[in-house]
Amino acid sequence: MSGRVLVVDDSEVIRQLIRVNLELEGFEVVTATDGAECLEVVRRVKPDVITLDVVMPRLDGLRTAARLRATPDTRELPIAIVSACTPADLDLGETVGVDGYLGKPFDPADLVALVRRLMRPQGSPGGFRPERTEYTDRG
Repeated sequence: MSGRVLVVDDSEVIRQLIRVNLELEGFEVVTATDGAECLEVVRRVKPDVITLDVVMPRLDGLRTAARLRATPDTRELPIAIVSACTPADLDLGETVGVDGYLGKPFDPADLVALVRRLMRPQGSPGGFRPERTEYTDRG
């Protein structure tokens, strides 16, 4: 399975970590450094899934998700929050219609599984389905 994923995170290290792990699984990855850039890039690259950090400069991930949901062209686009979130962030994510959640730090296999799950035919119903994963040291 392949598809295009837009990875949005202000940390270059996290963007690269996500990019490498998704590319190894055959996904095409495009990145943005914050929500404002995401809103510009999403129209150009037409991703199949977006991963968003919550805490970012200019426009945070939850406000970005809300804007994506308010726009007809991106309303049904699957969105996953990949961030260290508070319960309040999760509640707001549910309110704005985020499709999944993966806590940082994360296991790359869990990231790939989440993105694969969100790759769905255009127009399929979304809905918040939190993916809460505990970090385990594999060393």
